[in-house]
Amino acid sequence: MPLSGVVLVTGGTGSFGHTIVRRMLAEPGVETIRVFSRDENKQDAMREEHDNDPRLVMITGDVRDPESIESAMRGVRWVFHAAALKQVPNCERFPVEAIRTNTLGSENVRRAAVKCGPEAVVAISTDKACAPINAMGLSKALMERIFLRAPEPGVGTRFVCTRYGNVIGSRGSVVPLFLKRIEQGRPIPITDGAMTRFMLNLDVAVENAVVAVLNGSHGEMWIKKMPAATVGDIAAAIRPRDDYPLEHVGVRPGEKMHEVLINEEEMRRTEDRGEYFVIGSVERTRERDLREYSSFNTERLDVPGIRHLLACAKRLS
Repeated sequence: MPLSGVVLVTGGTGSFGHTIVRRMLAEPGVETIRVFSRDENKQDAMREEHDNDPRLVMITGDVRDPESIESAMRGVRWVFHAAALKQVPNCERFPVEAIRTNTLGSENVRRAAVKCGPEAVVAISTDKACAPINAMGLSKALMERIFLRAPEPGVGTRFVCTRYGNVIGSRGSVVPLFLKRIEQGRPIPITDGAMTRFMLNLDVAVENAVVAVLNGSHGEMWIKKMPAATVGDIAAAIRPRDDYPLEHVGVRPGEKMHEVLINEEEMRRTEDRGEYFVIGSVERTRERDLREYSSFNTERLDVPGIRHLLACAKRLS
């Protein structure tokens, strides 16, 4: 079933938002894409980027405001909920702000959907929401609980979620940070060279969300299988020369050595569907002999593999 009708993207001027908007503009059945965000300057830049395409409708608002998100959702068929505070250090400093946007804002999106009745809503989550140890992950874990709880009587909208790891090139991620430091002539900051992170490009993240919104049943979590890399190898793949200086800064508050996309309890409810894992509400026969699905036990990228992934992401950007 192709996407058609009116699409709403919350946080539509962010990294994910830019990529999903391009994807929706390529869908012949999509009539209108409503880009909902707080930043009117970024909206204006996006409008210019797409030559003032009439299918793009910019809506200035905030998921923290129930009335603004409900107004934006009227007449919408598909919702991609990507509005979030996602930088771990910032959320550690301002945890209440993370709750207001990531948790309470998501409840406002859910309530608006219950009233307005879109066909499906997909919320974009993160590996940090699985067995969370930081404010960003905790606020996103609560978002997942809000979206994936049992449906209310008479509500036909399907609520699904996706989780993914480090997206190459997204704002606040490690690759742009390393590149910026190199551009400034400063050392590359390394937390711990053995730390591992899932790696994927934005187009894969967007496709995960599209597959989930079209095929997911209410209450399911869709997770694309993805490789991982060590922070040390990521730095080695990006360094302009082998002797470029590194700065070992230590693990920051709220960071894990290895990220987890599916924890041990969730594995009992997980179905292997080829390219995807799908976590449901019903316990299943174990299909994989894993205690958890983490960046430590998935496919590991070496330095040439990371460089290839970076090159693909650059071509797609």
